[in-house]
Amino acid sequence: MLGLNGTPFQPATLQLTGIPGIQTDVAWVALIFCILYLISIVGNLSILTLVFREPALHQPMYYFLSMLSLNDLGVSLSTLPTVLATFCFNYRHVGFDACLVQMFFIHTFSFMESGILLAMSFDRFVAICNPLRYAMVLTNSRILAMGLGILTKSFTTLFPFPFLVKRLPFCKGNVLHHSYCLHPDLMKVACGDTHVNNIYGLFVVIFTYGVDSTFILLSYALILRAVLAIASQEQRLKALNTCMSHICAVLAFYVPIIAVSMIHRFWKSAPPVVHVMMSNVYLFVPPMLNPIIYSVKTKEIRRGILKIFHKSQA
Repeated sequence: MLGLNGTPFQPATLQLTGIPGIQTDVAWVALIFCILYLISIVGNLSILTLVFREPALHQPMYYFLSMLSLNDLGVSLSTLPTVLATFCFNYRHVGFDACLVQMFFIHTFSFMESGILLAMSFDRFVAICNPLRYAMVLTNSRILAMGLGILTKSFTTLFPFPFLVKRLPFCKGNVLHHSYCLHPDLMKVACGDTHVNNIYGLFVVIFTYGVDSTFILLSYALILRAVLAIASQEQRLKALNTCMSHICAVLAFYVPIIAVSMIHRFWKSAPPVVHVMMSNVYLFVPPMLNPIIYSVKTKEIRRGILKIFHKSQA
């Protein structure tokens, strides 16, 4: 479908959707989203501030945690404008180009999270399997290089997406199924040949989530082998306990992704509300849970929080 000047037709604005079946009395939904955003933003900013201010936390593990917190802030801030506009102000329109920009940042930060979790698993692997060389392997320059590598990989693999979408005509309406812009959602209202988009999208998912999750599992297989070789049961539990925060973060990130994939593959007749809610869990729960997980499970983080709290009370 072409416009008057022969270019593919694209709507000036796209219409966002809240949660199917909840068109009225959305005040409680808006309140839930505001609470999620508040916990996520305050929690991740607190982690970043804590690592920056406390010299005891200037270690590789906490530098990677800072990357995770910074990325989680990016995920939250990417969705925040349209989600709050939809649920708090009942404004459901977004410009087509603005939608493409939001789509790019949401997917980029999501894929970066997977890479950061892989880097954190490597950190745990070196700390447990080769502790004597830990400081030599994970120097500040190498940690910086890993962070820049994750950013570059995510940016370059996601950069073509807006242009691949931009070339398509949109003749199936302009109503999206979420309160933010996602590539699969845009494909549902696009017409023309979407094979390139779908094939490239599958390649990116395999290249990021598939490869990252495989190496995370491999890291923990090697960690488990090293831990089982420790004679003392107390030392074994202590070694495993240093991984618990990361394991919880990995589960919080990958379980919703697997659930969304399973629903799309095996429950195609699922009500729209199921797809929307699972997508919301995938985008909103990890940024909220990660600072809570590390605050509860990591003794050094708890100690730093208490130290700052006591200083503020003095």
